[in-house]
Amino acid sequence: MILPLYPAGAIGEGASLAVAVATGIAFGVALERAGLGSSRKVAAQFYGTDFTVIRVMFTAIVTAMLGVFALTRVGLLDPSALSVPDTWLVPQLAGGIVFGAGLIVGGLCPGTSCVAASSGHLDGLALMAGMLAGTLGFEEAFPWLARLYDATPLGRFTLPDLLRLPTGAVVAATTTTAVGCFVLLWRHERRRRDA
Repeated sequence: MILPLYPAGAIGEGASLAVAVATGIAFGVALERAGLGSSRKVAAQFYGTDFTVIRVMFTAIVTAMLGVFALTRVGLLDPSALSVPDTWLVPQLAGGIVFGAGLIVGGLCPGTSCVAASSGHLDGLALMAGMLAGTLGFEEAFPWLARLYDATPLGRFTLPDLLRLPTGAVVAATTTTAVGCFVLLWRHERRRRDA
């Protein structure tokens, strides 16, 4: 096994940070090129008029999943060395609700707000300031939220663990679902154009 490079000792800490920065910049450029620095474009998914966000994110997820699966199968990647965060059902559900509400109200998520800000959009800067304020507010409120934060720990598990299915079956089902979603979205958008 030679991957991941840093845990395997193939590269040092400095090179690992350089790879992380380069990957982050490349992903930001891809988001900007897809138009996701625009809050109108991001919010349009909730109105059913533009599904670029779903396409970009589903493509990223499936590409990463297929890459991890293929590299594991050929023996180049040790999946146990990948970071999979533990699950705390209630706090993560609460966080998802707060995240979703912020996405609907602001029209940008944390990643796309950074893209918008770097492109000179004031709404991106405002949302980044809101994220910073929210982070500081959470830190101050943590003593009161600690019980919620630690509620319902479920440990570390993946979809194959949860569904009790072989990893290959979950990869195939996820890829098939993605392709099906892309076809349905394409048909929906074509009907809207033709109407």
